[in-house]
Amino acid sequence: MGCGDTCRSSPGSVTCTGGLCIIQAKRTKNTVPAEAVRALAGVMHDKAAAKGILVTTAWFGKTSLDFAHRTGRMQLIDGCGLKALLQEQLGIDALIGLPKVPPGWVPEDLK
Repeated sequence: MGCGDTCRSSPGSVTCTGGLCIIQAKRTKNTVPAEAVRALAGVMHDKAAAKGILVTTAWFGKTSLDFAHRTGRMQLIDGCGLKALLQEQLGIDALIGLPKVPPGWVPEDLK
C-alpha cells in the first residue's frame, strides 16, 4: 500500500472558485501543529475567504484533520498529497525528505 492509497488529506485537484482562496505552505519534518490550521481559519475569517488550503511536506494529526473538516471550507494537503499533485499536474517525481516514516505511509513514499 502506497502513499496515495492511505493519504488522509485531500490529494485530489485543488480548485478555488467563488471567492478569495488563502493558501499557506508549511515545510516541516513533523506533524503540523493544530495551531497552524486554526491560524489559517483566523486569516480566512479576517479576509472573508471562501476557502483555505494548507499544504505541507509532512503530515497532519487527527485534531487538525477534524478541525478542517468541521469548517467545511479548508483543504489540508500533506506531503503524500503534495507528491501526488506534483506528479499529476507537473510530471515531477518529488522526493519528500522526512526523518521518519509518517503514520499510514511506507518507506517507498519518501523516495
